[in-house]
Amino acid sequence: MTWQNVKLGDVCDVRDGTHDSPKYIENGFPLITSKNLVNGFIDKSNTNYISEADYTKICKRSKVDFGDILMPMIGTIGNPVVVDEVSPAFAIKNVALIKFNDQLTDRFFIKSVLQSQLFNSYVQNVSRGGTQKFLSLGDIRKFLFPLPPLAEQKRIAAILDKADEIRRKREQTIAKLDQLAQSIFVEMFGDAIHSNVRIELSELIGEFRYGTSNKSGAFGYPTLRIPNVAYGSLDLSELKTVQVTEEEFKRLKLIEGDLLFVRTNGNPEYVGRCVVFNPVDVANTGFDASKYIYASYLIRARLKSSSVLPIVIQEFLSTVEGKQALKARCKTSAGQFNINTEGLGSLPIPNFPMSFQKSFIAIKKSIDQQKIVHQKALTQQTQLFASLQHQAFTGNL
Repeated sequence: MTWQNVKLGDVCDVRDGTHDSPKYIENGFPLITSKNLVNGFIDKSNTNYISEADYTKICKRSKVDFGDILMPMIGTIGNPVVVDEVSPAFAIKNVALIKFNDQLTDRFFIKSVLQSQLFNSYVQNVSRGGTQKFLSLGDIRKFLFPLPPLAEQKRIAAILDKADEIRRKREQTIAKLDQLAQSIFVEMFGDAIHSNVRIELSELIGEFRYGTSNKSGAFGYPTLRIPNVAYGSLDLSELKTVQVTEEEFKRLKLIEGDLLFVRTNGNPEYVGRCVVFNPVDVANTGFDASKYIYASYLIRARLKSSSVLPIVIQEFLSTVEGKQALKARCKTSAGQFNINTEGLGSLPIPNFPMSFQKSFIAIKKSIDQQKIVHQKALTQQTQLFASLQHQAFTGNL
């Protein structure tokens, strides 16, 4: 049977959340925004609450029911979440709210469509904005995709959901290894972290430097950007190349031990996150590890002092105290949060005993070796999932 191409807005009720600006209170009804939709789940750890009066006012348009799909319209677009709570009673904004006609569509099939390369390519073509991409409600409604009969939707969704579950469990294992490293760090350096003895980061750094603003293209040097900088590791799933002059390359070249900081983002939690560049980490990317540079929304910090190891700085800035120090130095402009070299330079760094630093590096190396095994498996599972998606939406699954 030939599948019919349909617009999402023709088979689902696609709306957005409240356009009001309710007052936040300490306890009440949770107001879910795009920042709460993380990796396919609703993260309630950073939730704002509104009063019953405000909730009643916006409930008719923005109430979320069991089985609805929520998807960010700004930032990380294409991160759909199926609401699996019986009575979540959330109000939302900056988020697409998709409701279903159960006679026409299966919510898990639609979720898979919104996770697919088909939708990602569409988003790339129609979204607007610079570092903070935005997708309009009209664009979401106009998204065209092949819709099979309902029974076939359910069959495909079950296969894809199982493959995605396996992939997510691998991601959770990697996250737990990161948490293990962080817990060991806090335990080993607790005395230093709680001491008042501090030195400003600028006294340890020989140079802060912003990256290139040249656009990426088919040729050039491999260039690390914001999506490549995760907490504690490089995400090399999407690498771009940028052409720069030989003189620019000499200034922007990355060497072992360089710290890379994210300097701007729509989410303040992401500003200042950092990673240490290590040629070993990029050895299997197909690019020469000695040819890497970085983009303008990153800041490179190169240590001049041997009193602290770069990995230790990276790990400290991932602790609660480190993140608070970064957040306190953020400034906001036009909806973007930023940190500059002066803010980074003023970060208070504890006095970490070198013997403990070396012991921690050895422990973290062992943890990272375990992560590499899981990350390779995750890459294979992600590729399999993408292949299954392609087969599913071309009628070959």
